[in-house]
Order: sequence, then structure tokens, then C-alpha cells
Amino acid sequence: MSEGGHGVAREKLREAACNAIAGGSAGVISATVLCPLDVVKTRLQVYGLPSNLSSGAPPAGRVIISGFQQILKNEGLPGLYRGLSPTIVALFPTWAVTFSVYNHVKGLLHSEDGNNSELSVQANVLAASCAGIATATATNPLWVVKTRLQTQGMRPGVVPYQSILSALQRIAKEEGIRGLYSGLLPSLVGVAHVAIQLPVYEKVKLYFAKRDNTTVDKLSPTQVAMCSSGSKVAASIITYPHEVVRSKLQEQGRDHLGARRYSGVADCIKQVYRKEGFPGFYRGCATNLLRTTPNAIITFTSYEMINRFMHQLLAP
Repeated sequence: MSEGGHGVAREKLREAACNAIAGGSAGVISATVLCPLDVVKTRLQVYGLPSNLSSGAPPAGRVIISGFQQILKNEGLPGLYRGLSPTIVALFPTWAVTFSVYNHVKGLLHSEDGNNSELSVQANVLAASCAGIATATATNPLWVVKTRLQTQGMRPGVVPYQSILSALQRIAKEEGIRGLYSGLLPSLVGVAHVAIQLPVYEKVKLYFAKRDNTTVDKLSPTQVAMCSSGSKVAASIITYPHEVVRSKLQEQGRDHLGARRYSGVADCIKQVYRKEGFPGFYRGCATNLLRTTPNAIITFTSYEMINRFMHQLLAP
């Protein structure tokens, strides 16, 4: 290989390392800070409103506070951090794969395009979709474990999982590969979330860069935060119902009575609509936005700042 070829290979390796380290680190930071809200959100998705709330539609703030109170009363402070370990274990590869695949596919599309102009919306959607599919397929077993660890305190008759490894082993033994990949189909449908979020994020970044006559890699942390929050809110509201279906499918199958509440995605959708109506598909959405919006701000701002630092650190 020529010196030029070695240089290109080194540059690609450096870019991949920067994306993986920055993406994984950003995911770990955001998961640790926002784990309590994630626990409350997951339990709202799976079990509905806390038992100490009356029927009706209480304000979102009251639902969240009540959720915290019930967990603290029954399980103490550790209950608010159930599932943090598998979340961190899953989030590092999740964001590492997401950003790496997304930027790699964008690079391939730039090469095919033959010029250095900005990619079209369609090309950004394609890159984001590839990243979402790769990420969902690679990390689904870890998200199943995370969901079950977060909800197992609510079903005392079930033998609890002791660790991430024991949960993976038990699910594989008791339910097979189907158990480890329960909820994968709605997760793949959820690729639409990434396909909306990342292109919107890119376009808003480009808008700020053109407005300020600079480049996207020189935007301030405040501007990056604005871009990430706006794109996350838009994507979350549009695609939230798939998260409810995914959580319900991932959570089921833990008890040893042999009964499964849902035979599949279609059956889950029918049951949710029949029992709760359309609002059932948005159960926990307010909690989710309170968690995912700062989560997106922390993740994307951390990613951009760490990525810039890694490029300086690994610069030739």
C-alpha cells in the first residue's frame, strides 16, 4: 500500500476511534445522570399509573413525583437506579455503533456523490436508518435485561435476576433466542426515531453555522444543545407509541406460570388500544420527554465536545 493509502487508512481509523469513544462516553454520562427518570418512565409504560393516584388524567408532574415516592417507599434509593448497569453496558455500544455507522455511511454517500456539498435530507435519513438498524439488532438483548431489571421490583412473586450475566443466561435458557430479541420488531420500527432525529439535528446545525458564517464543528455548546433538544422532542413525539409496545413486549415472559400476555406486536397494539384507548400509547410520554430532552442535550453536546477533543488528541 502506498504512503497515501496508509494515510487514508490511518485517518479512517482515527475517525472511527473518535466517533466510538465520544459516542460511548456521551451515552454513559447521560444514562447515569437521568437513570431515575428512566425507571419511572419504563414502569409507566409497562404498568400504567402508580397505585396511589386516582383514575383520570393527573398532571404529568404529579405522576412523576408520585412514581418517585412509590419507588423510594417500597425499594429505597437503589430502586431509582434499577437497570443502570445494563443501561450503561448497552448505551456505550449503542451510541458508539450509532455515531460510527452514521458517520461511516455519510462518508460513503459523500464518496458516491463525488463532491463535498452537504448531503440531502434523503441521504441523511438513509445514513440514520442504517445506524438505527445496526444498533437495534446489536444491543436488543441488553435492553431486554434493562427493562426487566427496572420492573422486577413490582412483581414480588418472580425470582429476581441477580446480575446482567445471570439475566442473559436465564432468559436464554427459559425463553430462548426469542426472549433475548423480544421487542426487536418495534425497535426496528423505532428506527424512524433516529431517521427523524439525526437529519433534523444535522439541518439545524447547518442553519446555525450558515447564520453565524462558521462551520458545524465550531458551534458553541449552547447551539449544539438547542439543535439536539429540538430534534429529540420532534422525533420523540412522533415515534413514542413504539416505545410503549416495545417495553410491554420486552417485560413479559418473566413469570413461570407459562402465560404470555401478548402473542406479538399486533396483539399488544390491540390490547393497549382496547384497554386504554389512544392515550395508552402515550403513557409516560411526559416523563419520557423530561428525561430524553436533557438526555439528548447531554449526549450530543458531550459527543461533540469529546469528539473535538479526541481529534485534537489523535491529530497527526
